[in-house]
Amino acid sequence: MAEFLAELTWTELDRRGPVVLLPLGSCEQHGPHLPLDTDAAVATAVAERALAQLTSTVDVVVAPTQNYGASGEHESFPGTASIGHAALHHLVVELGRSVLRWADRLVVVNGHGGNLKSLVGAVRRLRDEGRDVAWWACGTGEPNAHAGRSETSLMHALRPESVRRGRIATGPSPSDDGLLDRLVAVGVRGVSPNGVLGDPAGATAAEGAELLAGMASALADAVCRWQVDSAGRLRAGVGVAP
Repeated sequence: MAEFLAELTWTELDRRGPVVLLPLGSCEQHGPHLPLDTDAAVATAVAERALAQLTSTVDVVVAPTQNYGASGEHESFPGTASIGHAALHHLVVELGRSVLRWADRLVVVNGHGGNLKSLVGAVRRLRDEGRDVAWWACGTGEPNAHAGRSETSLMHALRPESVRRGRIATGPSPSDDGLLDRLVAVGVRGVSPNGVLGDPAGATAAEGAELLAGMASALADAVCRWQVDSAGRLRAGVGVAP
């Protein structure tokens, strides 16, 4: 039976020492067509699907999703709510210290690339303290895109009613020369007035379901292997996409 930390009692965790999956997302703009919780929704779905694959082999529970992250590059758009890198670093460190008093391992399942600056440092600090923790990135293979085809497909699969089909719009390609450098300097709105990076055209629920299944299987495989690199990232198996 799939288990979620919020639904358990302390006695149901006593003497178990499970692996805890902590979905980490953001509350930030995702163009005119996707909801603010897109990153959190994807991270949660990946963790829950990995849990379903692991329950017969590994003792795993999914913690409540952390819905706020470091999204400063999106703060010029209404709706974005960012806690910043310093607060996120501190949050992950303190959660890790607390959870690993009773759990054996912790995996932060990250759905927002902007969190990595603080997440990597926090996980390294916890590992330097002797705690068995790692982070995992919900990567789809679409490079540096935001509200593009992959994320739109994912939300079509997860919550099709939340995709504003009539508002789907294209933004500049992340591969455009100098775009990422300008984004760092002026924020997302300075390079994309609608908040989209990439082209959502062609997104489908079937593609989203396939992406979700691939990420969940890769995460489940990585949890079983438990190989952590020098950046604190949980490594996928050979031939398995991160």
